[in-house]
Amino acid sequence: MIEKNYIISGRNTIIHKMRKFDLLILNGNHPVVVVSNRGIGVYKGEVPRKKADAKKAYLDVVDVSASDVFGESKTLIFIQALDNKEYKIDYSKINTTSFIKIHQENYI
Repeated sequence: MIEKNYIISGRNTIIHKMRKFDLLILNGNHPVVVVSNRGIGVYKGEVPRKKADAKKAYLDVVDVSASDVFGESKTLIFIQALDNKEYKIDYSKINTTSFIKIHQENYI
């Protein structure tokens, strides 16, 4: 079994667990979100096509619609990040200040 850099919790929560790797969250045709140990934001770079390329760049690509994640695209995703904050990504509010918001200051 391959060790992942994240844990899936419930129906729409992703927990980032490895400081060394950043997560790239793919959700259909929506903007790609990057989760690092310093926080979260919209990813501007090119998404690696192969797992080996992602690993070399210290990235882990998380496709929300993949069967081993949630199995479908989501409108709302919660991310528990390594900066002790839980973020809410609301894909119905893309291009607004409410797209990525802090949901909980200290979730631990």
